[in-house]
Amino acid sequence: MQYSSQHLEGLIRELGRLPGVGAKTAQRLAFHLLAIPEPEALALAHAIEQVRTRVGTCAECGNVAETQPCCICADPKRDRSLLCIVEQPSDVVLLERTGHFPGLYHVLRGALAPTEGVGPEQLRFAELRQRVGSGAFREVIVATNPTAPGEATAHAVAELLRPLDVRVTRIARGVPVGSELEFADQVTLVRALDGRKEL
Repeated sequence: MQYSSQHLEGLIRELGRLPGVGAKTAQRLAFHLLAIPEPEALALAHAIEQVRTRVGTCAECGNVAETQPCCICADPKRDRSLLCIVEQPSDVVLLERTGHFPGLYHVLRGALAPTEGVGPEQLRFAELRQRVGSGAFREVIVATNPTAPGEATAHAVAELLRPLDVRVTRIARGVPVGSELEFADQVTLVRALDGRKEL
C-alpha cells in the first residue's frame, strides 16, 4: 500500500517487525502515534531509546540489568544455594511475581533448536557449568518451557550438570505441556515450583 508520507510508511514497516504485530495493527499504531499529543509520542520514543542504551545483560545470571550485577544477584537476602534456570528474562519476571522463589536465576537466553542452528554454544551453557561447578548451589531447578525445545533443553542441562555434586530438579507439570511460562498464572507457577521433581 502506498502512503502519502515515506516517514509514515517507514514507521508502519518498523512497527510491523514487532512480534505479534501484523500489517493492519502496524498501520493502526502508526496512525495512533500521529494522532496523540506530541509529548506522548516523544515519551514513547524516549523510553525506547533509554531501554536500548541503558539496559544490558547481567554478567552473572544473564538477566536484563542496569547495574552489574543485577539487583537480584546483588540482593543479600536471596538464597545463594538455590538456582533456577529459565529460557528468557521475561520468565524471571513471571517467577518473581509469584513471590515464591527465594534463590538466584540463570537465564539461558533461549532454548535448544538444532534445526534453527541453536545449540548449547549459542546459549549460556558454559556459564551455567562454571557457576554450578563452583559448588555454591545445593539445588538447581530447571524451569524451561514445557515445549519440545524446552524439554530438550531441560534434558541437556541435566546431562551437563550430572557429573557435578548438585541436586537437579524440574518444575512440576502444573504448567500445561505445549504452553509457555508467560501464559501461566501465578498460582500455577507456585504449584509447579512446589511440585518439582528430580531430573
